[in-house]
Amino acid sequence: MDSVRTPLDSYKLLPKWIRYLSSYLNLFLCSLLLKATIKGRHNIPKAGPYIIAINHFHLFDPALVAYAIRKPISFLAASDQDLYWQVLVAGKLYGFIPTNRQKLAPSTIKKAMKALQNGEVLGIFPEATTAAYLRKPKKGVTYLSLKSGCKILPMSIIGLDDVWNNWFKGIRPKVEVRVGKPFSIERSLPPQHTEREKKLSRIGDDIMCRIAALLPVEYHGEYYNNKKIKLFKS
Repeated sequence: MDSVRTPLDSYKLLPKWIRYLSSYLNLFLCSLLLKATIKGRHNIPKAGPYIIAINHFHLFDPALVAYAIRKPISFLAASDQDLYWQVLVAGKLYGFIPTNRQKLAPSTIKKAMKALQNGEVLGIFPEATTAAYLRKPKKGVTYLSLKSGCKILPMSIIGLDDVWNNWFKGIRPKVEVRVGKPFSIERSLPPQHTEREKKLSRIGDDIMCRIAALLPVEYHGEYYNNKKIKLFKS
């Protein structure tokens, strides 16, 4: 499958009504191609704004987030990577806000804040790139939650690991999406730079532990045996 250099930096969100209609197409395709189970749907807020924080194990994760939420979502997406054309098309429909993984640019912050101020839902993969287990988060989800004051909705997705092989065999993969309870983070930060960075790091780890609480232990990765995970299990 050919990959291309992503033009996400030049992406503009399609009108919300188009992305709303595309969510029905996404719902149909996920129902057709996957055996998806959603647990904790009652935890999903009835209206935005809020931020979804999700583990990132597969390129199709955004489709499952949209399948669970069933409303327009603006995802933060790395603009410095090569992606398959199918993902680019999907991104155009879902709504991608281009993001520099090394440094959160003012334009990214402005677009993300505008989406939240308009009452929309913002989807963030704190780890930024895909892997088979949880890793340390970037600062995006923490910073935007602090700046906006919006609640964070933790979510986990498993079952997409071998999706292509299953499809080639005519098998609909079993995928499970778990939705945790929304929570807020303390917005006050110490004035000292060192202490502020430490607190931001702790907040980021707490967010990842809330995601880990929704995942089987074999996916906990860098948070394996972290005692906070038990505190966040519902």
